[in-house]
Amino acid sequence: MSAVLRLARPYLGRLIGAGLLAAGTEAAGVALMATATWLLMTAAGQPPISALTVAIVSVRALAIGRGVLRYTERLTGHDAVLRILTDVRARVFATLAARPGPTRSGDALSRVVSDVDAVQDLLLRVLVPGAAAAAVGVLAVGGAALISPAAAAALAVGLLVAGAALPAAATALTRRTAEQVAPLRGALANDAVDLTHGAADLAAYGATGTALDAARRRAGELSRLERRLATAGWAVDAAGVLVSGATAGAVAAIALRADVDGVLVGVLAVGTLAAVETCLALVAAARQWVALRAPLARVSSLLVEAPPSAPSSVDISAITVRYRPDGPAALDGVRVDLPPGRRLGVVGPSGAGKSTLLAALAEWGGSPREVGGLLAEAYVFHATVRENLLLGRPDATDDELAAACAAAGLLDWVLDQPESWETVVGEDGGQLSGGQRQRLALARAVLLDPAVLLLDEPTEGLDPAAADEVLAGVLAAARGAVVLVTHRLRGLEGMDEVLVLEAGRVVARGTHAELVEAPGWYRDQWLAQEVAERGYLAAG
Repeated sequence: MSAVLRLARPYLGRLIGAGLLAAGTEAAGVALMATATWLLMTAAGQPPISALTVAIVSVRALAIGRGVLRYTERLTGHDAVLRILTDVRARVFATLAARPGPTRSGDALSRVVSDVDAVQDLLLRVLVPGAAAAAVGVLAVGGAALISPAAAAALAVGLLVAGAALPAAATALTRRTAEQVAPLRGALANDAVDLTHGAADLAAYGATGTALDAARRRAGELSRLERRLATAGWAVDAAGVLVSGATAGAVAAIALRADVDGVLVGVLAVGTLAAVETCLALVAAARQWVALRAPLARVSSLLVEAPPSAPSSVDISAITVRYRPDGPAALDGVRVDLPPGRRLGVVGPSGAGKSTLLAALAEWGGSPREVGGLLAEAYVFHATVRENLLLGRPDATDDELAAACAAAGLLDWVLDQPESWETVVGEDGGQLSGGQRQRLALARAVLLDPAVLLLDEPTEGLDPAAADEVLAGVLAAARGAVVLVTHRLRGLEGMDEVLVLEAGRVVARGTHAELVEAPGWYRDQWLAQEVAERGYLAAG
């Protein structure tokens, strides 16, 4: 939580102001109840109206003032919190974007939305009301002491039970359950994404029922945990009502024994009810705090997470990847040497481990500014062309945006649009053709300009002529090393080395010219693709 509070430091004055206004609001509420009680009980004796004038004016002033204070407190508090949320959400997104390797979109969405919203609840539902309740409790005990010190002592005991014992009980009853809720919500968000975006794949493999059953189990478990939290909350709230009534009764009894005037006894009793109710906000704050601990921990881990540094060259003697400890190797002893400027091609049949190799390199490299680029699941946001590109490098100039788009073959299309760089591309690039979407993601990868540029099928969806032009432009624009994964062998003539993967192993390596001359998978694919492309061009 300290990382969150550090981001809140620039807005500390606004938060303190919100806390003081909240305390003023609650104090006005207690004073209103006490003053109104005195007014009603005194008026029952039919005194001269002049004796009631001050109380009447006070009731009106407190009632109006309480509303004004509450409105101002909410305005001030939300203004500060929304500013903090903006900073936190931007930091969380930047950290997730800088993480090496793929990130599950459902979990990322849960972190950026639900978990970051926990910061708002921490400030507005825990810290501000908790501080206000504590301040009002002290003021209430001080006011009661002016009437009867013994009654004030009883009130203090009741406030301690309501403001300390009950929150501790609420924490103990709900901590273990609440800690399971946030990760479960993240898993359920992943299920929703998988069932929605992966519906076709699940249906093709006959796995829809299994996926639905898993999602139902998680939803049922989440519902069960939330019911348990609600039951515990109801029990603590019921105890709070009992404490409030018992404290008011004890204060009234002690005041009567001390021969306190009857009107003041009523004031003490009603004021006690109002003061205890205010301190019961600490119970709600404690419950909220328990529920927020897990999401706040997830947010804090992202705020303090520093992208690991990586050298400008990569030399890994043996990359081995297993998805399960007891499973077969998806990559088995693959050696990669990427000094600055080296061009490495990676080819092989589907399932050979090409994309796994890129993910392993990204994981090893650390920050995408060191090892990154266009991976298999490059996302295009519902935003403008400019905004999608600037995700690669927020400080890029217009000339750099144009150069990246030119390398990816997108610049002419951008300049032809009425809105140019401000053209909105739709959710996941829905307003673009498949080729335009691919070029946009590729331009963002080029703009990133990492030390090692990873490209996973960068020309997929483009016709042969456009694919050759785009690949040549990207390779010319890349200043660091390049790892190109592709099914299309044309264009690999310019690679320093080409790896041929099969079943996670390197079965051949060499230049394009060397592999074309040697019998094997590469030569067979080259000949087949050349025949297919000649037929495509002849038909065109």
